[in-house]
Amino acid sequence: MFGPEDLSKKQIADFEAKNPDIKIRFLQNDATRLNAMLASGNPPDVVIGAAVGSANTNARGLATDLTPYLEKSRVLKKQDLQPVNDSFRWDGSKIGQGAYYGIVKDWSQDATLWYNTALFDKAKVPHLSDSEPVSYDELLDIAKKLTVKRGGKTLVFGLGLEWAWSLYAPLATMVLQQGAQLYNEDLTEIDFTTNAARRAFSWYAEFARAGVGPTSLNPLPDGSDQSTFGAKRMAITQDGYWFGGNFIENKALNADIRMAPAPQMGDKRVSPWYSGQGVWIPAKSKHKDEAWKLVEYFIAGPPGEERAKSGWGIPGLKSLLPKLPQEQPYQKQAYTVAQDELQYAAPLPESPYATTDAVNAAIDKALQRVIKKDQTVDAACAAVTADINKLLKQGKEQVG
Repeated sequence: MFGPEDLSKKQIADFEAKNPDIKIRFLQNDATRLNAMLASGNPPDVVIGAAVGSANTNARGLATDLTPYLEKSRVLKKQDLQPVNDSFRWDGSKIGQGAYYGIVKDWSQDATLWYNTALFDKAKVPHLSDSEPVSYDELLDIAKKLTVKRGGKTLVFGLGLEWAWSLYAPLATMVLQQGAQLYNEDLTEIDFTTNAARRAFSWYAEFARAGVGPTSLNPLPDGSDQSTFGAKRMAITQDGYWFGGNFIENKALNADIRMAPAPQMGDKRVSPWYSGQGVWIPAKSKHKDEAWKLVEYFIAGPPGEERAKSGWGIPGLKSLLPKLPQEQPYQKQAYTVAQDELQYAAPLPESPYATTDAVNAAIDKALQRVIKKDQTVDAACAAVTADINKLLKQGKEQVG
């Protein structure tokens, strides 16, 4: 079960020609259908999915331990795996260590920034540094200068945060950068009432009230920054390295775009991954050996090489890094920034007792109250803490 962009008909034919005893039946990626198939005990044999968020799946015993396959593989080696693969690891209580329950195909450090130099120049704002992170407070000030409004309409957004995609991840990043944590040691409780969490939450509320970028109360029609940024109606967007893949053919735009390091809140430089897309094999797969052959082909074979060359994300394998595109000036600049940023890569804390979607929904609900001035930041932080802890308690009871 993959997305249509993940594995082409040509690649399927190539795999089947190299493995004549295996035939692939392709299912369109569908979360509702997948959950139904998992519940019925008749899941797909290989599934596309994010490394971040896999803790819940692993805690429920739904995925296969791939470590034995990895140790025997002549194609995939542990020492070749990028650190992002640690988000697919699970030791029975937390991510980051223990067995591998998935392999990442591509990823990005998603707090990094892309910006349009032409819009900066028009607003007489200095370009962002290629190596030194801007602070979040500075970033908001810059966004205000770049935002263009006329007749009650926003012609140019100063900053996009991909609000519709994630709130927990960027907030957790801000907290980590302040040397603090959202979760307790055993990941059964979260706390948004700490000084670090309240500071991060307050920044998001200020961003929304400033009207410099889309929010859930002022969403983009397509729920993504890509088309608005591509139309030169957004000066900065917080997106990973993969975002540059959108503009390879857009000569009019790619001459003006650049990548910048992840902004910082606090003294600790952290540039995490929010997702890390990869593949996993359900525990009740009926063809695990055959599924593993497809995993090897998909990650390290022609599909992996073609993905790397496309620039749509950083490969999950270190050995494929040299294949990232550097033909165009913006690609060379982004490659340099991304390579430097790797030293600050870090996983986000993740509880196995609540899904990422549920946590994001609770945060968004609380933020909306603050933005509409129905609640103070302190009251909203207390409320979201209570709401998520209720989810965590229920999840803990279900997982056992």
